Amino acid sequence: MKTRAGCRTVSRVCVAALLATGFAIAARAQSRDQGRSMVVTRYGIVAAESPLAAQAGAQVLAQGGNAVDAAVATNAVMGVVEPMMNGMGGDLFAMVYIAKTGKLYGLNASGWSPKALTPAWLARRGLHAMPLYGIDAVTVPGAVDGWSKLLARFGSRPLATLLAPAIAYARQGFPIPEWDAMYWRRLEAALRQSPTAAAVYLVHGRAPRLGEVFRNPELAAALEQVSRGGAAVFYRGALARRIVAFSRRQGGAMTRADLADYSAQWVRPLSVVYHGWRVYELPPNGQGIAALEMLNLMSQFPLARWGHNSANALQAMIEAKKLAYADLLRYIGDPRFSRIPIAGLLSPAYARARARRINLRQANCQVAAGMPPLKGDTTYMTVVDRQGNMVSLIQSNYEEFGSRLVPDKLGFVLQDRGALFNLTPGSPDELAGHKRPLHTIIPGFMSRGNTRIAFGIMGGFNQAQAHAQFVSNVVDFGMNIQQALEAARFDKYTFGGCDVEMESRIPAAVRAALAARGQQIKLVGAYSSVMGGGQAVERNLATGVNYGASDPRKDGEAVPEPVRVH
Repeated sequence: MKTRAGCRTVSRVCVAALLATGFAIAARAQSRDQGRSMVVTRYGIVAAESPLAAQAGAQVLAQGGNAVDAAVATNAVMGVVEPMMNGMGGDLFAMVYIAKTGKLYGLNASGWSPKALTPAWLARRGLHAMPLYGIDAVTVPGAVDGWSKLLARFGSRPLATLLAPAIAYARQGFPIPEWDAMYWRRLEAALRQSPTAAAVYLVHGRAPRLGEVFRNPELAAALEQVSRGGAAVFYRGALARRIVAFSRRQGGAMTRADLADYSAQWVRPLSVVYHGWRVYELPPNGQGIAALEMLNLMSQFPLARWGHNSANALQAMIEAKKLAYADLLRYIGDPRFSRIPIAGLLSPAYARARARRINLRQANCQVAAGMPPLKGDTTYMTVVDRQGNMVSLIQSNYEEFGSRLVPDKLGFVLQDRGALFNLTPGSPDELAGHKRPLHTIIPGFMSRGNTRIAFGIMGGFNQAQAHAQFVSNVVDFGMNIQQALEAARFDKYTFGGCDVEMESRIPAAVRAALAARGQQIKLVGAYSSVMGGGQAVERNLATGVNYGASDPRKDGEAVPEPVRVH
């Protein structure tokens, strides 16, 4: 290549050479397999499924709030702008990392069943299986007490300040984004079945359309009551009275005591080491333990050597999913009601023995639970602040629009988490009063050296397998957090059989090789909502730099805290 000095004598040739070189460098710089760049800043970041919600949290950070403050503000706005997925009528789980102490805390704010909701109760109503929707699928909502517990322990701003953006959006309205317009339209007929749901969520009898401004004044009023009275007004005050009165009119089992006696619980996260990284999930009643068991099984195979989304790597991961989920279904429920072999399920010896059941040449369509040694629709968002405190939070109504029931004048749906119970005698997830069901929503966290990553991927029983794929993308294949979220995924939502869904970006030759091994592949879109949507933030403790990522499978964004100008 010619030098700038040499170019003075042959300007036309050198200009052409320099331009060509510049274009080549630019082309190389732009050649990558991720659609978005990470957000990189020395200040805080909020990553959420709605840019409006993420912006609300980023503003809290800019005003001096910490990661927990921002998480509550963001979550409250999510309940307004994405009401089919989450809200005050749903549950919440969170992990909080405190930079000053290096400690990680877990919060289980999942609600329990009404005390009178038992198999006998359902039998008297002519039901012999758990209903998916309706009042008998409703459990006590845990989200508001989750906010209260988080702020009481770690918050620095009053609840009224943090709920103000959500109240403003509910009252003034917001335009409907792309994905949510699709979700809403899909549930239009179901919402018409409930007069109170239709009154709140349908506009002139139809779902609001893309770009149409939607307002929810009833939700604004309910949020205002919570902002003034805190969790007490929700569980023991005016909102509790409305929820119980509505439940009674529907023939439901919920009483004032079911709400008043409820309390979210602080729990110790579980963890395993995966190729030098420590990965954390919350303990049962959630499905996070399945992600950890999957990682233990995956660690028995050389995924990095085989290559990302190669036939061997995918075969091992899909078969690991089947084994881990078989154990999930067999052993996991509310630990207050059954003895769960957590240590056995996560032991390296169990993983080695269980991994021997994985056949790299042939899919297993009938996977049974193992025998470990017995030792003692959703939204995800995450925050990192400038001090390095981090929150990994997930919140959900379960199915889209939950039970499809909206208590009078409250403006939010009640969740249908009770649908995850079963009526099988002796099952760890058998329905009983004041019991928490097996839960799908799980926040994730991972660390190695000076790196901390808070992450989560929503989507029902997709979540544990999606967590394992995200972790593998980072650890085995060296991806940054944006690449790891965007990378093509598989999803096996069912527990039995050899069916598996794959995004079309997985090469056709790989899919053909897997089909020859017995995997029954259903092809879905390049960035399919079937795979759920995720968010992630990363902190480098040595440099103080934060990174944020947001999944293109959602409308969301990672929004940086704006710089303070004095």
